Amino acid sequence: MSTNGKRVPITVANGDGIGPEIMDATLRIIQGAGARIDIEMIEIGEAVYNRGVSNGIEPSAWDSLRRTKVFLKAPITTPQGGGFKSLNVTVRKTLGMYANVRPCASLHPYVATKHPKMDLVIVRENEEDVYGGIEHRQTHDVVQCLKLISRPGSERIVRYAFEYAKANNRKKVTCFSKDNIMKLTDGLFHKIFDEIALDYPEIENEHWIVDIGSAKLADTPEAFDVLVMPNLYGDVLSDVAAQITGSVGLAGSANIGDHCSMFEAIHGSAPRRAGQNLANPSGLMHGALLMLVHIGQGDIAELVHNAWLRTIEDGIHTYDIYKDGISRERVGTKEFADAVIARVGQKPQHLPAAHYAPHAKLDIDARPQNRTSKKQLVGFDLFIDLPTGNPDAIAERLATLNVPGAKLTIIANRGTKVWPNGDPDTFWSDHWVCRFEADGSEFLPQTTIKLMQAMLEAGYDVVKSEGLYTFDGERQYSFAQGQ
Repeated sequence: MSTNGKRVPITVANGDGIGPEIMDATLRIIQGAGARIDIEMIEIGEAVYNRGVSNGIEPSAWDSLRRTKVFLKAPITTPQGGGFKSLNVTVRKTLGMYANVRPCASLHPYVATKHPKMDLVIVRENEEDVYGGIEHRQTHDVVQCLKLISRPGSERIVRYAFEYAKANNRKKVTCFSKDNIMKLTDGLFHKIFDEIALDYPEIENEHWIVDIGSAKLADTPEAFDVLVMPNLYGDVLSDVAAQITGSVGLAGSANIGDHCSMFEAIHGSAPRRAGQNLANPSGLMHGALLMLVHIGQGDIAELVHNAWLRTIEDGIHTYDIYKDGISRERVGTKEFADAVIARVGQKPQHLPAAHYAPHAKLDIDARPQNRTSKKQLVGFDLFIDLPTGNPDAIAERLATLNVPGAKLTIIANRGTKVWPNGDPDTFWSDHWVCRFEADGSEFLPQTTIKLMQAMLEAGYDVVKSEGLYTFDGERQYSFAQGQ
């Protein structure tokens, strides 16, 4: 988004807890540096939840977001208990904010860290994975959460990561996944990463399994540059990365979409610190820097960032990062903002100065592909709730169903094969998966209906069913552990 020197309308929400204080400080800082913005205020968060709006945002607020397409948001407090939806997730998914971007750079020696050379960016897929929030209780003992990974969603976030690296002169993009276990979902994400990496031969690429990759991130973060990963891993590890730079409280976040983007701090509303002029506004300020770059005001972002770095160098610190022997003056929220404003036009003397490249539209248009493939139904999994059964007895009873074209091949319990030839040491719950495959050349759709009817007539509580498919003859469903 280019402004060409024009003022840009943005939507602003003060949030809850420390939100109003750090928003006031942030706006004073960026406007003091010359930010060319017009502000539309909306109300979100606790007060809206308390009026009975389950997602914490009034319907009228959406009009502002769709009009300005830019949202600077302070932290909110989500009431405890059931029935309340995450406002962040609601806004991200409703307005298609598919990319979460979190830069993490250390400020050694001014903010304590074990990783003085750390400077990386985590690009997190923002809409899919388990954050679809699709959950069901299926039996007395077992609940499930569906993990959804799509090809278009993965293509978009992976291409964004490479385009971000290209636009910001980053040298390497690293993918984290767990495709040694989740071979279809995380496997698809990894496969798409490898495909798209071929379009960027000038940028180094690599893949890590997320567990050992996380260990490497915690131990040697300077080994990474740009990291891209599915939603859950990105949520966890972006906080880890921010903390090991010195403080989660300093980190900002961008949520980028094709139509609307949201910018925020990554920390919470900290209601215990509210109204005391204590909170550090740096996290929200860094979110605002990302916003300024997004709206084509990188010149202002550069002024603010360098003034902030000079303030940190000069030892003007809020309570959360104040340290004897390093800090010179402990200040409150307002005084910290004043100190940054006073240094606009200055640059740091020891820390690397911030520099923002001219704003460039990231090339993330989907590449057309021929995705015609032959999809064939080859079987069906039926999930049953049976608290007192055992696999041999279940198999013996299912053998009497006598549905033509369907053959019981395995029974699994929580993903582990328990029949045939199950291990007697395997723990059982009340959640059983009975897999029927084609008894012959083809598994017909009507076979599924007959099988379900027979199961119900036999008194089984069928809580879920799942088709088993091949695509171009390749199996696209998982085996049970031990199968």
